[in-house]
Amino acid sequence: MTYCLGIITREGLIMASDSRSNAGYDQVNVCRKMYTFSVPGERVLIVLTSGSLSLSQSIITLLKRDFDQGLGLAAAPSMYDVCRVVGQQINRVAEIDRAALERDDFRFNVHFLVGGQIRGESPGLYLVYPQGNPLSASEDSPFLQIGECKYGRPILDRGIRYQTTSLEEAAKYALISIDSTMRSNVTVGPPIDMVLYPTDELTITRRRRLAGNDPDLLDVHAKWEQALRKAMQELPLIRFDHQGSSQAGTMTTDFVLPPDAVKRS
Repeated sequence: MTYCLGIITREGLIMASDSRSNAGYDQVNVCRKMYTFSVPGERVLIVLTSGSLSLSQSIITLLKRDFDQGLGLAAAPSMYDVCRVVGQQINRVAEIDRAALERDDFRFNVHFLVGGQIRGESPGLYLVYPQGNPLSASEDSPFLQIGECKYGRPILDRGIRYQTTSLEEAAKYALISIDSTMRSNVTVGPPIDMVLYPTDELTITRRRRLAGNDPDLLDVHAKWEQALRKAMQELPLIRFDHQGSSQAGTMTTDFVLPPDAVKRS
């Protein structure tokens, strides 16, 4: 399993991924799921992958081959066109492998998150589906996820705001989101790869890989759990109706017999 996410704010992008590859209960490996393609001063692209590792590796190989020749991701004129290039390579691999996979009851399962900036336009963040079509993040929906999403989504829903969330805050939200997912699902695990990209830098200068024993990761994990417990203690008490009050039993499905109605043997 995998968990990757991208966050876009008015200040730039945060891209983050775990590194666990699971091919069965007794085969757990570490595999990088973040790839960067850059032409400093002209374009920065960060690509995250989930799904079948063999499929994603094939697609990344084709993307890199063209990029090294100045084609594909190196020549696409906009972020939307970048995503279409990724989609074309997904479809190319699908033509090669889909029939054989489905013949043996394997789904053609691969998703991509693509974030970055091309000189002359604002940063963009997209999800590219297995069919090759892209979905864009927006000010109203400023984050995208792939893989095991459900455990890490609530903190993002409550906290991320395009206009007001700083990049440093977004990095914390991303790390807590992944940490929460690792806490609830053992198929997501470290190292965690992160890139913080400020708008218009057009080069990658701030990236981090956090191992499972990284002091910063352990510190964030401990302080987040402490903060949750403290917040829980500070919440108001939940008021319950007292049995026998005028409100007790209103609009309920309680069934109560008087004591003298119980037959005793």
